[in-house]
Amino acid sequence: MSIAGELVTERFTYDGGREVTVYVPPDPPEAVVFAGDGRLISRWGEVLETAAVPSTMIVGVHRSDDETLRLHEYSPGFAPNRFAAHETFFVGEVRRWARSRFGVSLPAERTAVSGVSASGELALALGLRHPEVYGAVFCASPGAGHRPPDVMPVPLPRVYLVAGTLEPFFHENATRWAKALRDAGADVVMTERPGSHGDAFWREEFPLMVAWAFAR
Repeated sequence: MSIAGELVTERFTYDGGREVTVYVPPDPPEAVVFAGDGRLISRWGEVLETAAVPSTMIVGVHRSDDETLRLHEYSPGFAPNRFAAHETFFVGEVRRWARSRFGVSLPAERTAVSGVSASGELALALGLRHPEVYGAVFCASPGAGHRPPDVMPVPLPRVYLVAGTLEPFFHENATRWAKALRDAGADVVMTERPGSHGDAFWREEFPLMVAWAFAR
């Protein structure tokens, strides 16, 4: 991989040593995306460099190596205490560090939270819980561990969802969220792409998400 920007990785004390990888764009960032599954998503800065989008930093919080703990951190319904601890780390400590380390402190309308699969559920959960921090949510192929609440909070962030034609379970979850958010009056995009779970359409959709959220 050849990028004009830089990848910076820091290890935090959370959970015995959790890494965060940041894509630092070559130009001063005009927007920032905080992402779960950060080992994967932080490296998508490469596709932003060839897209007509504002200069965007990606702060990617790595996942737990234990799949059960990953689900517990990403979906609030399984283990609320575990989710809350990760939420405090993700929304609080990591964001403060990014502001201190890189001098990036942008308003909610220039800040998004992003995720894929289970971390797509995290993005939805954190976006709805912290709209004053994250003005937009990027969610690809969410799982079903976290479902729309019966009563949506107010205000709501803007939400961009994508799912593949060959992943009916995840497509159904994304469609459920899109309908619930639209019914609550949110600004929502729901896109369907050819592909199955984990296919290249996740990465390919990312610059479209960034353009939708920040190129206004």
